[in-house]
Amino acid sequence: MKDTQQKHLWWQEGVIYQIYPRSYQDSNGDGVGDLQGIIQRLEHIKSLCIKAIWISPLFSSPMADFGYDISDYCDIHPLFGSMDDFDELLQAVHDRDMKLILDLVPNHTSDEHPWFKESRSSKDNPKRDWYIWKDANEDGSEPNNWLAMFGGSAWEWDEHTQQYYYHAFLKEQPDLNWRNPEVQEAMLDVMRFWLDKGVDGFRVDVMWHMIKDEQLRDNPVNPHYKAHQATYEKLIPAYSTDQPEVHDIVHKMRKVLDSYDERMMIGEIYLPIHKLMTYYGTDKSGAHLPFNFLLLSIDWDATEISSNINQYEGALPNGGWPNWVLGNHDQPRITSRVGKAQARVAAMLLLTLRGTPTIYYGDEIGMRDVPIPPDEVQDPQGLNMPGLNLSRDPQRTPMQWDRSENAGFSESKPWLRLPEDYRRVNVKTQLEDEFSIYALYKRLIKLRQEEPALHIGDYRPVVASSPLLAYLRYTSDQRFLILLNLSHKPCHFAPEHFNFEGTIEIDTLPEREGATVSKHVSLSGDEGMIIRLK
Repeated sequence: MKDTQQKHLWWQEGVIYQIYPRSYQDSNGDGVGDLQGIIQRLEHIKSLCIKAIWISPLFSSPMADFGYDISDYCDIHPLFGSMDDFDELLQAVHDRDMKLILDLVPNHTSDEHPWFKESRSSKDNPKRDWYIWKDANEDGSEPNNWLAMFGGSAWEWDEHTQQYYYHAFLKEQPDLNWRNPEVQEAMLDVMRFWLDKGVDGFRVDVMWHMIKDEQLRDNPVNPHYKAHQATYEKLIPAYSTDQPEVHDIVHKMRKVLDSYDERMMIGEIYLPIHKLMTYYGTDKSGAHLPFNFLLLSIDWDATEISSNINQYEGALPNGGWPNWVLGNHDQPRITSRVGKAQARVAAMLLLTLRGTPTIYYGDEIGMRDVPIPPDEVQDPQGLNMPGLNLSRDPQRTPMQWDRSENAGFSESKPWLRLPEDYRRVNVKTQLEDEFSIYALYKRLIKLRQEEPALHIGDYRPVVASSPLLAYLRYTSDQRFLILLNLSHKPCHFAPEHFNFEGTIEIDTLPEREGATVSKHVSLSGDEGMIIRLK
């Protein structure tokens, strides 16, 4: 009985919308987005029928990694506003019957966090063991061969105490020692602080990094490494990530959430399907939604996508709820990856698959990656590995609201540049165009929310030859057939062992909507359709 009731929790039925706060709306003219800016734009989000907003980090930070280096977990960075502004935002979100999910960054702090300053002050400081400190090898070399995600070694020498500390990202982001019970309790208290305020959940940053091999064994060499990849890829992170004990930590976090009413946790985890599934935890005692990034990493090919969907669905533990993502602040935008026409098909895919969809701000208007000249790059990943084109700035550019100067984002020059075509590609222009991608997103989400078959129904693949992707979403009394042409060429759906008859409910070619189809149907290039079956 519990499983049936759980199907109706808000995070299973609704759509999540990710905001990168620097880039959503600037309210005070400093060129950077802020909390009051988000408040100003809540009606846009509400009008899309979004259930929950996830906001990337807002906390006190020196901004070495744009907020993912936190110096105070329980305070707001002045760039974004004050705690009063946050409280106002939380209230405004709840007043609109939406939920607020915060980004929690428990793997590492800033090197300016008071915890690290204490830890660094001396070898016998009580907080020394809150971080990962190790002696140099006898020859003076680093404790092992581990590499940092943002380039170079993951070990930084501290002259004062004559030891190395470990950092999976920048040297300004030392990793916490999650084997220390005091660290665990301190971070669980951070969660309680925000949950007591009324926050509805957390997206947990780099969840799979949180525990490291106790013996600090060398990582094996990656035989498939290519020169164009990030230097981090030279090794397989077998000992620096995804250790068995991480699940004990995730379980402790889950227990904190479960002590509150209807709160949830998303885990950021870039791992193969079989490893990802372990983060649901035994008897669903782990993350509610271990982020599923399959659609970010595989080729845009019907056979491969269908195969991966089926593998993912087949691997889900009993009662595990699926989720899907097309883009985020770390990955190229979907429109840049598959093109404008296929971005519409991608939207239909995201919003009709079984499970919780997450939309990245700007995807609803088809925003593309913006070329950032080398001398304007700000992302440390891009700066630390020049020449590899790894900057994440292009997908973090300001939201394009209207045709006015700076796209209605700010009265001043934005922190990152806008694209040349923002006067054509923006929210206001698309609001006036019933055939815009924004109109499509709005209709897809509305249909999804209205039809139980689409938001809590079952999924079943339908055999179709590439470039066509076909599947059913259904409940006991309702069925939808989804057909998606993942190519620019026309194709035909004429299944041998599947008879169907129904009405086209939504089509990327709206002219076809309302038409009755049966037995077989032809699709134009870049066409997707949702058919309500009789």
